[in-house]
Amino acid sequence: MNTAYRTRVAIMGAAGRDLHNFNVVYRDDPAFEVVAFTAAQIPGIAGRRYPAALAGPLYPQGIPIEPEAELEALIRTCELEQIVFAYSDLAHVEVMHRASRALAAGADFTLLGPQRTMISAGKPVIAVSAVRTGCGKSPVSRWISRALRNRGLSAGVVRHPMPYGDLARQRVQRFATRADLQLARCTVEEREEYEPHIAAGNVVYAGVDYVDIIELAGRESDVILWDGGNNDFPFVRPDLHIVLVDPLRPGHETTYHPGETVLRMADIVLVAKADAADAATVQRVVDNVRGVNSTAVILRGSMPVRLDDASAVRGKRVLVVEDGPTITHGGMARGAGYLAAMQAGAAAVVDPRTSAAPEISAVYAQYPHIGPVLPAMGYAPAQLEALRQTINDAQIDVVVAATPIDLAALIEIDKPVVRARYEFADSETPGLAAELDRFLAAR
Repeated sequence: MNTAYRTRVAIMGAAGRDLHNFNVVYRDDPAFEVVAFTAAQIPGIAGRRYPAALAGPLYPQGIPIEPEAELEALIRTCELEQIVFAYSDLAHVEVMHRASRALAAGADFTLLGPQRTMISAGKPVIAVSAVRTGCGKSPVSRWISRALRNRGLSAGVVRHPMPYGDLARQRVQRFATRADLQLARCTVEEREEYEPHIAAGNVVYAGVDYVDIIELAGRESDVILWDGGNNDFPFVRPDLHIVLVDPLRPGHETTYHPGETVLRMADIVLVAKADAADAATVQRVVDNVRGVNSTAVILRGSMPVRLDDASAVRGKRVLVVEDGPTITHGGMARGAGYLAAMQAGAAAVVDPRTSAAPEISAVYAQYPHIGPVLPAMGYAPAQLEALRQTINDAQIDVVVAATPIDLAALIEIDKPVVRARYEFADSETPGLAAELDRFLAAR
């Protein structure tokens, strides 16, 4: 094979799917030269390098990570021939805007599919995906892990990547205790995903190089449980693929990428918040699902929200802290915390913008759809400090924290904190439990 000529490529992403696609498709292929990654969505990613220790022998200097805003200049300066799109939860029209930018600057625009990027595992794989960020994948994954444990099986929970720190150190990560999170200097966003699993008795595997991550999880577990990120399709080939849809966002089933892809791939489609929407809206979502996937089993479940101490909220001025990704790129104006505060009879939900530190004000400017709630942001120490300052400067009586982590254990808050919790409940008979038993019997 003549390898003198190499197709020049940049991978457009957000420090997750982009790194995985490079590892499994491009890293060892001398026909391609990945000149750069471009980064968006996650602050602080651009300006780094994908290290040579991970990039392999074809990239002895590593690979730079450039701002996506500079895409056109990068295409022209570096004479790029292909732009590979590799991040998740964008409206279809936004994906095509990026395609138009690449095409107008002279490059092809490429999407890599599941069959080319999924890893085969030596153990049964159950994957939980969704059509949007914030549908409830992690509560459903925790429910499945408990169901497996009750059946005498151990689940190795493999999380979608969130490598926001030292990428070489994060190549393969294993989290079994809260001390492991501290040692790895996990961000708030990582803790939101890992900490509840650890509290449920699960071991969580994550990082950058998913061939080795899947291999480790398979050695230590009976079943691999993929707990997906955003609305991405799995990195590992599933034997049972469960996809969540959200009746609080009807119509989003087929208007976001790659959420529509995972919906079309689903073996089971789960309306996980069927208790939070009226019957007509739930039926509308079910009809939309049937329009694109005629063979999937469709189930309904619930995700009731409860406060640790509802009496501490009643009649009080409240600041609500919500799960960060759900409220930012997930597109929700408010979440479970706001609902719980209103149900508990809060006198007022105070808009955090009135006390927002500059780093938090920047988040509201980037995501103007956010309602009177505070997304739990902490991608870097300065942003976490800004979150603490915003909370403590607010003129309120109590904080309702609906982030899945113990926020008061992470930052010093000078007001009472009441946690809002939500877990998945299998509300149909037969429901998800019966489908899980059917799958395990067949295996």
